[in-house]
Amino acid sequence: METVHTLADLAKWPFTGTALAVVGHPVAHSVSPPMHNAALARLATRNPLFTHWRYFRFDVPPEDLPRALKLFHAKQFHGLNLTVPHKVIAFDRVATVDAAAQPSGAVNTLLRAEGGWHGFNTDGHGLAAGIHEELRRELAGATVLLLGAGGAARGAAVECLSRKVAALWIANRNRSHLNTLLAQLTPLAAAAGIPLHGLTGDELAARGHGGLPAHSLVINATSSGLRSNDVPPADLAHLPRPAAVFDMIYNPSITPLLRAAGELGLPHANGLSMLVHQGAKALEIWTGGAQIPIGTMRAAAEAALKK
Repeated sequence: METVHTLADLAKWPFTGTALAVVGHPVAHSVSPPMHNAALARLATRNPLFTHWRYFRFDVPPEDLPRALKLFHAKQFHGLNLTVPHKVIAFDRVATVDAAAQPSGAVNTLLRAEGGWHGFNTDGHGLAAGIHEELRRELAGATVLLLGAGGAARGAAVECLSRKVAALWIANRNRSHLNTLLAQLTPLAAAAGIPLHGLTGDELAARGHGGLPAHSLVINATSSGLRSNDVPPADLAHLPRPAAVFDMIYNPSITPLLRAAGELGLPHANGLSMLVHQGAKALEIWTGGAQIPIGTMRAAAEAALKK
């Protein structure tokens, strides 16, 4: 397992090649470093330019992220991936944001430019690809129940609307965060003629069979499930029978939500395919359009999870 670095390590950073990194808190569970380094090694066999590219892991508390972004830039890091809880925090702290990422208010991929960081969001691409690959379902035409209103949920919600879901329901335990996201999404939903609904966790539990649509695609975009004793973000048995359940979490591979889905006989999948596809898109951005070895990335991620 690659070393988990900190800001103290960054301050005296010795690596002179082209550096990339994932930044989160916590981040020790991430398999992005072995996944990306395997892809970079494969790319280096085709083009020696990538021989000295490496991908690292940094644990940075949210209060230190603004300082960290400046230091990563000063240390000439070429690109960063941002994971929980940094995707929303970074949005207003980068120099520019890609047009496709603007509606989400969150960025998960940064590319270094002389004037600062340029932000992208590859989560939506990864989500759609992962759902298609694992569940053989499309977002287009689906009724989606999205759990969460943080950075991952924002990218997912925008992707759902851009791919013309039939309706989008968003449930989040924090009403303030939910309202913020709904305010951002309402113009997009209205322009596309897509019904948009918001519920708190308590309202979701209270409504249950009484108002939610059956056969929805349930997507977990919360961090609930990273720990084995976490409570599932929704009681699947209390909902009208979903069509399928997709959990963005990939480590552990079976979250409490997915365990419940299995017990109910529902098609379900974790977020490993999403991780691979969003990571491949990020690597494509950093390399300027190189052909990314997605199979290599998937195999490396799976191997890392088994260790």
